[in-house]
Amino acid sequence: MILAGGLIGASYAFLATPQYEVSAVLRPAAINDLDALNRSGIYQLSPADALLKVGASLESYDTRLAFFRANQNLFEKFVRPGQTLEQSFEAFNRNSIRLTVPGADKKGSLSAYVKLQMTYSKDIDGVAIVNGIVDYAIDDERKQIANDVNVIVKNRLNEIKGKLNSARANYYVNKEAKIATLREIDSVKRAQLQDELKALRIQLKALRNDRVNQLKEAIGIAKSLGIQKPTTPSAFGELVNARSGSMVRTEINNQQTPLYFMGVDALKSELSALELRQSDDFTDPRVSQIAKELQLLASNREIEILNARKNEDLFLADVQPLRAELARLSNLNTDMTGLKLVAVDQQALEPLASASPNRLLIIVLGLFAGLVLGIFILLSRFVFVANSSDARLVATDSSVPLLQPRAQGGAVLIDSAR
Repeated sequence: MILAGGLIGASYAFLATPQYEVSAVLRPAAINDLDALNRSGIYQLSPADALLKVGASLESYDTRLAFFRANQNLFEKFVRPGQTLEQSFEAFNRNSIRLTVPGADKKGSLSAYVKLQMTYSKDIDGVAIVNGIVDYAIDDERKQIANDVNVIVKNRLNEIKGKLNSARANYYVNKEAKIATLREIDSVKRAQLQDELKALRIQLKALRNDRVNQLKEAIGIAKSLGIQKPTTPSAFGELVNARSGSMVRTEINNQQTPLYFMGVDALKSELSALELRQSDDFTDPRVSQIAKELQLLASNREIEILNARKNEDLFLADVQPLRAELARLSNLNTDMTGLKLVAVDQQALEPLASASPNRLLIIVLGLFAGLVLGIFILLSRFVFVANSSDARLVATDSSVPLLQPRAQGGAVLIDSAR
């Protein structure tokens, strides 16, 4: 029986389809592998988080299905007639592949790793499948990070450009407001100067008319006094005294000499000049000063400079940090092709022997099962023989009368025939 059990176990061990097992182990990458990404300031990723991301991608149904679809030549043995591609993948995903993440709750610990295992039969390239899924998941996660980085950079660039556009619009508003203010100030000053000039001319004309009237009046007085030439009150007095007699006079006078002492000839000459005068502007220096100021107001150099600016962005206020950040983000390298997310601690290698069935163990178990079965049969036979012997012994002794108690306590013989 032991040999029979061993024979049966050996038959199963050598006739059963052998199953192989391969695995790949991933561990956290070195800090310097992610330093460039973290130093960019737009995306922070620790080695432990990167490992978890790759582990999540390896566990993702979509990632595995995408790899299954992209590499159907590796999964020809899993495809069954009458099944869709998704149904064949479901069987493979459920029965053949397994992910282990024992260190998921211990970030940065020595036990943090991700292990992908696959069990497969002969004629299936399990090594290529496991390594392919690992590479596909890492590459997929790398692309996802690259997309995230590109989106973040694009959003920040748009935000900075929006701030620059806002600063530029604010600058143009301030510039137009300043130009309008300068023009308004110039207009007000020009109007004030023109009003002053007009009033001054009216004043000068009034003064000229007053002078004309004064001259006419003085001419009348001079004619009545016979003063034809310019003289002084002293000289005029000596002339009168000389006519009346000799007299010596001493005169101290601090009052202004009346105009008629200029004499008729001088007064008429001045009157003629005043009547021929076309403008009184030259008589007051303030007129020329106003003309100078009006000429300066004809063109505002500050407004001309503001309008002549070529590069308006140079004059934007408080945008230097924005320009620096814009230049940094524009020159930022978002190519994640060389980004090392995880360290492949162990790649899947071709197994040296099948994982199942364990032929030696099965043969030993077969022998043990044969031994147990043999013992069980022997015990069963022994019990059966013993029971048979007891039955014959009872049958042999059945001819001996047996005593049966009566109700009154006496004994009766029971006929064996009964």
